[in-house]
Amino acid sequence: MHNKKFNKSQVSTISLAHMVHDTYTSFLAPILPLLIEKLSMSLSISAFLDIAGRIPALFNPLLGLIAEKTGVKYFVIITPCITAICMSLIGLAPSYTVLFILLFTTGISSALFHVPSPVMIKEASGNKVGTGMSCFMVGGELARTAGPLLVTAGVSLWGLEGLYKLMPLGILASVVLYIKLKDFDINRAPKKPKEKGDTRRLLKNIILFLSLQALLCFSSLV
Repeated sequence: MHNKKFNKSQVSTISLAHMVHDTYTSFLAPILPLLIEKLSMSLSISAFLDIAGRIPALFNPLLGLIAEKTGVKYFVIITPCITAICMSLIGLAPSYTVLFILLFTTGISSALFHVPSPVMIKEASGNKVGTGMSCFMVGGELARTAGPLLVTAGVSLWGLEGLYKLMPLGILASVVLYIKLKDFDINRAPKKPKEKGDTRRLLKNIILFLSLQALLCFSSLV
């Protein structure tokens, strides 16, 4: 039976994890001019850096299936650490290729965090899903402010190459998440018997979604 109690501890933990995770994903824009200068990139080439972090979002349905089979809480636990490591190393990237790979990996990590985390919020919120989701979204929105402030402070203190010193915060977040969420359990609905599917009908249903995702990925080129 579904737990109707609002779990403040779990909701707060996941919401703070959302804030920490998205704080790191907000690093790129403020320091992009410095990266352009360091790697001698043209503006057209630098536009692909934003796309690198968005491409994995196209595979959200596949990532959702993987999370469903593996256990959603582990993706939410480990991804803040992965994102923190990748985004904290972009200042040390010696070439455009390495920078692209770091941002692409961050995109995968971000997708793996954002697919299952709302499901966990729903479970932790009980019969107050609206309240829980509001807390979750506040965490993400605060990150838009905290990220640029943190990365510019890091550059001011240690320079572009010293941003790796911001890495421990994300690693610590994953450790705290493991301690807090290791016993988290999701009440799964009973499995339905498999039915023969219509591939063409399925593609028609998701083609609009995939088109919108592709538009978002390439909008930064405009």
